[in-house]
Amino acid sequence: MRFISTRGLAEPLGFSDAVATGLAPDGGLFLPETLPDLSAQWAQWAGLGYAELCYEFIKLFATDISPDTLREIVRKSYQHFDHAQTAPLVALDSSTYVLELFHGPTLAFKDFAMQLLGNLYEHQCAQRGESINVLGATSGDTGAAAIHALLGKPGTAIFILYPDGRVSPLQERQMTCTGADNVFALAIDGSFDDAQAALKTIFGDTAFRLKNRLSAVNSINLARVLAQCVYYLYAWLQLPSEARERAEFVVPTGNFGNVLAGWLLRRMGVPIPGFKVATNQNDILYRLFTTGEYRVAEVQPSLAPSMDIQVASNFERFLYYQLGSDAAKVREVMAACAKDGVYRFEDFDRSAFSASRCTDAEIPEIIARVRRRYGYLVDPHTACAFKELSPEKVSVVLATASPTKFPETIGEAIGAEPKHPRLEVLGKLPIVKHRLPASVKAITDFVEAHAV
Repeated sequence: MRFISTRGLAEPLGFSDAVATGLAPDGGLFLPETLPDLSAQWAQWAGLGYAELCYEFIKLFATDISPDTLREIVRKSYQHFDHAQTAPLVALDSSTYVLELFHGPTLAFKDFAMQLLGNLYEHQCAQRGESINVLGATSGDTGAAAIHALLGKPGTAIFILYPDGRVSPLQERQMTCTGADNVFALAIDGSFDDAQAALKTIFGDTAFRLKNRLSAVNSINLARVLAQCVYYLYAWLQLPSEARERAEFVVPTGNFGNVLAGWLLRRMGVPIPGFKVATNQNDILYRLFTTGEYRVAEVQPSLAPSMDIQVASNFERFLYYQLGSDAAKVREVMAACAKDGVYRFEDFDRSAFSASRCTDAEIPEIIARVRRRYGYLVDPHTACAFKELSPEKVSVVLATASPTKFPETIGEAIGAEPKHPRLEVLGKLPIVKHRLPASVKAITDFVEAHAV
């Protein structure tokens, strides 16, 4: 299988090269040249364990990796999750389910993709005899998951940009207290969008990228999105058949990558009825799916910091399909968004989506309400998904992080702070971070000085 850029000006690549490259050289995002049709296949996968289902799905795309090697890569990727089902589906009542995606090494949904991506990188380094330098930006959980996927792996170094003072204290400690020599946590001035903009500029410098063997770990990397498709399929296959027909996945999201993964699965022939995009007060996606207008606003720090985003990079992949796979039109729209910060879609298919928005004032109230009604504790991001559940549908809420990662907000909501032994240890370890301005030069100078 070959992978093409959404902007149409880059050479198609095989799976491993697309993963290693991350951002396409023309500034676009990689997508499969043709999506597989799963309409006659998905039913055969019911009953598979998580790792086996992941293998069956990913092998449709990773056609340049031998089946035995890929199976071992996938097996390793999910061996450190602390629940036997990896992604358990919990029924709160007959029409409300929670898909728990926080049983991985860093207690957040990003582990599902990052553990796989880290092992793919390790395989590539060993196979090609080359080192790799991974660069990413995070609003919270991505950075920790990426770092823990590459801890101590030979031939790798990882550089994670994050907005200084705008991630939770525990999220920062997960990135800065590893003690690993190949990890560099870069605390930058500004917002996540500033970090992401710098990252895209750096990856657009082909000479620098090639010289330093850079690869992207953000959800601009196609392997991230494909890995996330799997838990939608795993959860949907566990629903009773009558529930499948009314299922709506309710997805806390800021960068659109998480909900895009589910929508791509639907495009491959899995008949998932729909998705609800649940945003915090940084509501660019809510406004997009309720008005058809994409308008960038200023980022407001919130109690759900991983969604403090106003430039949803994965929207470009969705846009590619919305525009009939017209790469020239994608370039036109993305240029307009970059220039003016706004684009109004005249013919925008929102039929698979609904949307909701949650403010900081509402988050503690929702946490308390969910606890009272179901006896179930949710983190601030997952709380946003509980803002509006449709009574006519079967809601499958994606629980994107453990509530133990946000003890202050949970404490405010229910009067007690949850704890996790793994996180308690972090408080005793020294923080090692590197403060930098959000400038391309400062970041590239640092990367060049520490690249392997």
